Amino acid sequence: MSVDTTPEATTDARIPHPAWRLPVLGDVLGINIRTPLQNSVSIGRELGPIFERNVLGNRFVFASGADMVAELSDESRFAKHLAPGVKALRGIGGDGLFTAYNHEPNWGKAHNLLAPAFSQTAMRSYHRTMLDVAGELVDHWDSRESDSPVDVSADMTKLTLETIGRTGFSYSFDSFEREEQHPFVKAMVGALSHSQRTTFLKSTALGRVLARRADQRDEVRKAYMAEVVDEVIRARRTSTEPGPEDLLELMLRAARENDPNRIDELNIRHQVVTFLVAGHETTSGALSFALYYLSQNPEVLAKARAEVDKVWEGEEPAFEKIAKLRYVRRVLDESLRLWPTAPAYGRAALEDTTLVGKYPMKKGDWMLVLIPSLHRDPVWGNDPEAFDPDRFLPANIKARPAHVYKPFGTGERACIGRQFAIHEAVLVLGTILQKYTIEADPAYELKVAERLTLMPEGFNLTVRRR
Repeated sequence: MSVDTTPEATTDARIPHPAWRLPVLGDVLGINIRTPLQNSVSIGRELGPIFERNVLGNRFVFASGADMVAELSDESRFAKHLAPGVKALRGIGGDGLFTAYNHEPNWGKAHNLLAPAFSQTAMRSYHRTMLDVAGELVDHWDSRESDSPVDVSADMTKLTLETIGRTGFSYSFDSFEREEQHPFVKAMVGALSHSQRTTFLKSTALGRVLARRADQRDEVRKAYMAEVVDEVIRARRTSTEPGPEDLLELMLRAARENDPNRIDELNIRHQVVTFLVAGHETTSGALSFALYYLSQNPEVLAKARAEVDKVWEGEEPAFEKIAKLRYVRRVLDESLRLWPTAPAYGRAALEDTTLVGKYPMKKGDWMLVLIPSLHRDPVWGNDPEAFDPDRFLPANIKARPAHVYKPFGTGERACIGRQFAIHEAVLVLGTILQKYTIEADPAYELKVAERLTLMPEGFNLTVRRR
């Protein structure tokens, strides 16, 4: 972030950085390439709501103060910036909705084209499929040997991949018929992890040389993901049945009918990849964290289960009854507060400006909003590390400043599928609570895996039919 020298700018406040900065290498001491996000959150606890890290000549400024994020959320002053980790994903998603630069025309076209797919009418049409996939999870758990634990993150990934595959593209990955995870998931996890772990390394010429072999393996993964997506599109094109009203049909129809928002063949692939990855990875993490916190808080678990029993009355829920699980929704929101599964986003200055009257920024200067730290800002109370769903009671929400809860990003580039993810997650949590008691290994301590998104690692549950 460069210094604004215009007369009206205030004096540039020094942005703190970690101690023991080294020549050339910068702030490399204490870095763990497997957990850079959690490292940054720890540094923020020591240095405050704004700090910088310089790694191999690359400067990153992190912001998490409520007042700072409120200003960074102002669309008239700031816009989305592709941080290095996200930029690296362009090899997978190209100019898809998540990885497009603001100036690329396909972003606006795809947003206009696909927004109707997330209307309430569309959500109603997905409800049946979501129920069916949740039912397959139940069948999968019922088929286990008695009391054998379930791998929560693996099963939530199966469920969410199957849901987005069927609702978005009318394509089944047969997730619950496989003993192991679908190869698409393995390739995706590898690609996400590679992107995160080589972001710093590839910022130097030597690092790029050292990363060549890993890059070659990553190219194989990306080629396989593209092949899977091309097969999804081919299956639709060659079908003799009328196309269902899903995301893929919206894109193909626009191309056929010469819609002004039509996108080309390559971008259709990019959008499908974007939704398959982002549409299931973040939701599977959110479900896994919610189940972890439910298993650790017996009173919350009992209250959530009582609400499901009362609202659903032991029956398969109609569409309207998902939103009536208000306490279960608060459990989900609080889980995403503590561990937002998409944990950071970049914001760049549209013009020369000064942040909170203290930190000058030139046009194009950018910062990373560190969401887990924002979600632990003092505005959340005296014990922001505690799990408390009542933080999301309507009165408590109104009492907090705006822009302090950002699990879905911000502004016009915020997650287009937010309502889809919330409906699916509440439906699945309700189904599990309705049908099972859950019990975690009392010796388990939460370990968070990072692959750009966040996920509990090694978290198992014992589930028993009620």
